[in-house]
Amino acid sequence: MDAVTVALELAVQDPAGVRIAREVGAARVELTQALALGGLTPSPATLELALDAAGDDGPEIHVLIRPRAGGFQYDADEIAVSVRDVERAVSAGAAGVVVGALDGSGALDIDAVARLRDAAGGASVTLHRAIDVTADPIASLERAIELGLRRVLTSGGASAAIDGVDTLRAMATAAAGRIEIMAGSGVNAASALALADTGVDALHFSAKRTIVGDSGVRMGSAADGVGGYEVTDRDAAFAVRAALKL
Repeated sequence: MDAVTVALELAVQDPAGVRIAREVGAARVELTQALALGGLTPSPATLELALDAAGDDGPEIHVLIRPRAGGFQYDADEIAVSVRDVERAVSAGAAGVVVGALDGSGALDIDAVARLRDAAGGASVTLHRAIDVTADPIASLERAIELGLRRVLTSGGASAAIDGVDTLRAMATAAAGRIEIMAGSGVNAASALALADTGVDALHFSAKRTIVGDSGVRMGSAADGVGGYEVTDRDAAFAVRAALKL
């Protein structure tokens, strides 16, 4: 079977993840923290060291801007924090940011997303999976195009992208080259080729494995009292690449 032409984006949490993304030939990384929560804004130092790890010829660094876990309906303070985080990420050297916000009705918050876009200046802006919890992802895609965003990260409205292939295919058709469609959520070696075949422009995946410690002393309100953490798994990342015959 011939190779599929699709860009790779790795969701990573640290410089080690950036180095693996570089090895695997990813076009971009989404830099984040707390992947178990769906991702939160990483620290300035994490961005600084990620940029160092990428170097001048490595993957672009795109920073997830998400002020807290939970839904995507934000108050004025949370939007203000996010705007400032966008400005600082771009100023520090990020090639782009990944943003999203919904209004009280659960539709894309046009005003908030426009503020975040403007804060990014000329940097690339990706709309994240907030689109997947809107009532009509295709209509939300049109709003993203009107806002002039560069790409949309989506699972096709499903918990896992492989279960949203029909919507992903429809979104890729509707985009018609006006915006990039990037499939993400649960992407692995088993699902990568089928997702690429929907016509999306890129695949977004974390290739992560979880490390859990057990000190015997509770440290927080997580179910296990401590909480695990996730790292990028080099073998899993290369398995996705191999599945696509890249």
